[in-house]
Amino acid sequence: MSTAEQPSPPSGKNNRLFLQSVARTLRVLEAFSQQPRPLSIAELSAAAGLDKSAGQRIAHTLQALGYLERSSAGLVPGKKVLYRAFDFLRMNALVESATPVLHELRKSVKERIDLSLLDGTDIVYVVRLQSKRETFSATLVGRRIPAFCASGGRAMLAALPEAEAMAILEQSDRRPLTPKTITDMSALVAKIEEARRDGYALALEESALGEIVLSAAVLDIHGRPVAAIHAAGSLSEWTEETFRRRVSPLVMEAARALSHTYKQG
Repeated sequence: MSTAEQPSPPSGKNNRLFLQSVARTLRVLEAFSQQPRPLSIAELSAAAGLDKSAGQRIAHTLQALGYLERSSAGLVPGKKVLYRAFDFLRMNALVESATPVLHELRKSVKERIDLSLLDGTDIVYVVRLQSKRETFSATLVGRRIPAFCASGGRAMLAALPEAEAMAILEQSDRRPLTPKTITDMSALVAKIEEARRDGYALALEESALGEIVLSAAVLDIHGRPVAAIHAAGSLSEWTEETFRRRVSPLVMEAARALSHTYKQG
């Protein structure tokens, strides 16, 4: 899994309110984003940058509270982690407003429909409505991928001021996810300019081979991107031209409808 799966936390240097003990605890939980498998105490401690004694105490506390559980192969995230994800989703007004819009789009497109948020240099999926064929990772909310190679990321970058979008590109770890991932800076700038011109972004096999994804940004009242709506299809069933022609008007209309709803909220 790429390092982009784990966001960089804000620095606590020179901040008297920042609790290093809380940061260490969260680093233990975040270790699973780098190594998605059961981990030993030693592995958790090393991934979190802690000595084994500190890692053991934190892991014991998290296990006692239900945020870690022990499997036959080691420690894994506990069910309590899902409760906090549920809290985020049910308290997010945008996710609530988006759900009926996304379901209607899913009926029209008959392909996978996603909603993502921009988080630093990544996007994170918060709603995923499946199609008839999916890989396991494509079914999961909470998945993160770099914004530079995601159509939703590019759609949101295109809605930002140019200097802000360039800063995100420059800060990104532009390692390819597939052999088709575009990593060249000038080519990425051209893709963002294309999205700005067309009102949507398109990615071909850049995060998953055989997949075509088209996205449009959802804007807040100030015209800033707050999310992106994605429609994903298979290149075994769609050509790029047909997908653009049939899907782009539907995705852009859904994004406009959700932008309007969000502004009124």
